[in-house]
Amino acid sequence: MTDHSIQQRIDQLVEQIRYHDRLYYQDAAPEISDLQYDQLLAELVGLEQDHPEFAASDSPTQRVGGDVVEHLVSVEHRAPMLSIDNTYSRTELRAAMQRIEKSLAPSLAEGDAVVWVMEYKIDGVAGSIRYEDGHLALALTRGNGVLGDDITHNVRTIRDLPLRLETEHPPAVAELRGEIYMTDADLADLNVRQAEAGAEPYKNTRNVTAGTIRLLDPKIAAARKLRFFCHGSGELMGVDANNHMEFLDWVRRMGVPATPNVVRLESIEEALDAVAKLEEGMPDLPFEVDGIVFKIDSFAQRETLGVRSKSPRWVIAYKFERYEATTRLEAIEVQVGKTGTITPVAYLTPVDIAGTTVSRASLHNADEIERLDVRVGDLVVVEKAGKIIPKVVRVEKHLRTDELPVYEFPTACPECAEPLTRDEGGVYIRCTNPLCPAQLRQRLVYFGSRAGMDIDGLGEEVVDLLLQRNLVASFADLYRLDTDTLAELTWPRQRKGKADEMINVQFGRKNAENLVAGIDASRTRGLARVLASISIRHVGPRVAKLITAKYWTLAQLQAATAEEIASIHEIGERIAESLTGFLHSNHGGQVLADLQSAGVVLSEPEPQVTAVDQDNLPLAGKIVVATGTLSHYTRDQIKARIEELGGRAASSVSKNTDFLIAGEKAGSKRNKAESLGVEVISEDEFRARYESL
Repeated sequence: MTDHSIQQRIDQLVEQIRYHDRLYYQDAAPEISDLQYDQLLAELVGLEQDHPEFAASDSPTQRVGGDVVEHLVSVEHRAPMLSIDNTYSRTELRAAMQRIEKSLAPSLAEGDAVVWVMEYKIDGVAGSIRYEDGHLALALTRGNGVLGDDITHNVRTIRDLPLRLETEHPPAVAELRGEIYMTDADLADLNVRQAEAGAEPYKNTRNVTAGTIRLLDPKIAAARKLRFFCHGSGELMGVDANNHMEFLDWVRRMGVPATPNVVRLESIEEALDAVAKLEEGMPDLPFEVDGIVFKIDSFAQRETLGVRSKSPRWVIAYKFERYEATTRLEAIEVQVGKTGTITPVAYLTPVDIAGTTVSRASLHNADEIERLDVRVGDLVVVEKAGKIIPKVVRVEKHLRTDELPVYEFPTACPECAEPLTRDEGGVYIRCTNPLCPAQLRQRLVYFGSRAGMDIDGLGEEVVDLLLQRNLVASFADLYRLDTDTLAELTWPRQRKGKADEMINVQFGRKNAENLVAGIDASRTRGLARVLASISIRHVGPRVAKLITAKYWTLAQLQAATAEEIASIHEIGERIAESLTGFLHSNHGGQVLADLQSAGVVLSEPEPQVTAVDQDNLPLAGKIVVATGTLSHYTRDQIKARIEELGGRAASSVSKNTDFLIAGEKAGSKRNKAESLGVEVISEDEFRARYESL
């Protein structure tokens, strides 16, 4: 090979390996096997050894670890690397955020708003990675905030960190701060190697990360597969970003992994409401988190707030204790959801975690089982953080003494035996049989719930009883139930105080009358409520309301094309295709026809104004928030009245709010409105202005 062809091949290999590193470590979507990757790397190592003149300082071969350093050197941070103040309850968090906003309020210009960002608090080791002219030049631990240990030799082995930023025009300096961490799956694999070597296994990802990053031999660090998330910055020269979200977007474009699932929020109330949603996603994460962080989005506002001696004034953490225990996985069973989703569940030897007995934990999906390599009979680490449902964190593979069979995800539905299919481009596997009895049960439970048709008395136990007695096989069958039949039903119950004794309990006439009355009352909930209750994928209450505002009868809706429905603001193709697919399927058509024949109203009141008239309504284009206790309206009634007048009823106050209706005990939303200069009116004033129209 000529020098030119050797250089070309090295360049080609470098680009291929960088590409596959990004797919594997950042996108979790590898295209080649580990063996194929190792072959590419081995070829590059061989070429660079034979032709060192062509080996670049940022070549992927530099990640395997260089020479051992004699000791760690302390280096001064260009800008102090501060810690974060913590809170441990929603009350403390609210108070801290209110203090921050109060401090910022005097400096805000008219029309300015305080915007928050919310992100996971990764449970790893804080690190600062400095790029100069696009090349990784220095990496430090936090240390005491002023001095940190030089860990560049180990950080260069982190494969999801580029040794050179992915840009033709790199900034002069970009100091990226974030969290060095290890995934739960990589810890499990490391502990297998520890056991094989006769060494003690590591207890958690944070401890092993903290120890690894300070090792003197980078070859050991390279073998432990550490990773990095950027969530902040130190010194920046030549980086164009005015706020946190813009900065994270820039970080991603540079090829650096940014902290995931960051949410932008326009008020404290909105932020607190969003905590639960971020918590819900925690069991699916492949890494450990020990809290949620809230930051002011605007860099200018951060500058105004400044810093204390140990922490910035513009950030606060909501931390929660993590509790874990080791127990044995006794079985894996799958459950079928209302839209056919097949969810694997781990059945565990009961173990006490944070004062509660845990015997089950969701395994989420087939990919999660494969990632964990979890097998029946394994000892597993189960975690419960805050109020989160139990999560299988990892498998103690080094304690696996027997040859346990790999779990094979079912290919047929466990309830109806129909073939299962995987969502295109997704992780969920589904039963697509609309007549599946397991789906029917879940759909009936949801149909009767408050979020569905709000049928008092139609809970899981009653649904099970009705199905066992073959009294219902569809939504419409509920409307055909009669008091006499229900009153005579019996089912076995445990005798109070005697765990081993069962008795038959009669449903009774009073319960029967109440249930029939609740079912009958739901007939007139309207088309939007029905669409949101019958488990059409991607169609929830808000989507159904938006669609039925344009197509307020079933006939109109059935005549609309997917393209026409997709053109409705906030709907889009995926929702439209799901809805029209249901409407024109044999199953969907039958469901709606049966409900109609059972006397269920499948229409909404016809709008009383045209689209042109809508623009002339008193609250057209205005955003209105109602808060506190109102004398003349329920919460639903005031929302409906705002919308009748052409406005949008919002749940939180922001700079875009036009006015706030304040009832008794208005509280924080009133304070927020006043701080933003949003008009606040009483309920009586609202009635005086608008009820005569």
